[in-house]
Amino acid sequence: MTLDPSASAASGTSRARRSPLAGLTAIPAAFYDRPADVVAREMLGALVVSDIGDVRCVAEIVETEAYVGPEDDASHAAARFGRTARNDPMFGPAGTAYVYRIYGVHWCLNTVTGAEGFGAAVLIRAAVPLAGIEWMRERRPDRPDRDLLRGPGNLARALAVDGTHNRLPMDRPPLWIAAGRGVPDAEVQTGPRIGITRAADWPLRFWVRGDPHVSRTPGGGSRRGG
Repeated sequence: MTLDPSASAASGTSRARRSPLAGLTAIPAAFYDRPADVVAREMLGALVVSDIGDVRCVAEIVETEAYVGPEDDASHAAARFGRTARNDPMFGPAGTAYVYRIYGVHWCLNTVTGAEGFGAAVLIRAAVPLAGIEWMRERRPDRPDRDLLRGPGNLARALAVDGTHNRLPMDRPPLWIAAGRGVPDAEVQTGPRIGITRAADWPLRFWVRGDPHVSRTPGGGSRRGG
């Protein structure tokens, strides 16, 4: 499913981003009812929209990670864990939010994918701020704009996402994903996921080639949430 076919030829260096406050269209839940790796790839270029606190922040997704189901030992829903209170939202309907905390400090935002009861999701790792930047700066003071949403913990903080948004449907406010530009295959890179020890070599991280907002670039260090 192409998010915006008319924009699929836009280049990474001269990206034709739409106006962040006009004509936003929520991506329907059916988009997420597919394998997590497919959804993770196609979420690049989509817009994450936070209307939390009655202010609108919009950002273009440039990095995702797929957690593909019970056979994925890096997933919270891996078969070795079974269904628990923490991972239960991953078994919910496609297109709902799975928000969890890491290190007891940082929240992370995921979208549930695949059939209900399967247990898969896509982690949103990084995004480009487009609108509401003043609110993002207030939530993450003394950071350059390039770093506001670089890494999943930073992204959640800048968008005011926390555990109260767990299980919310992501096709309506206050936290939702809107159609954006289609990112051509030539602009997409894939590689191992970050910060895991199991299934660490699986190429399930997707990012926009050359985008400075990505949390880790090939040969570079990790820029994780924090």
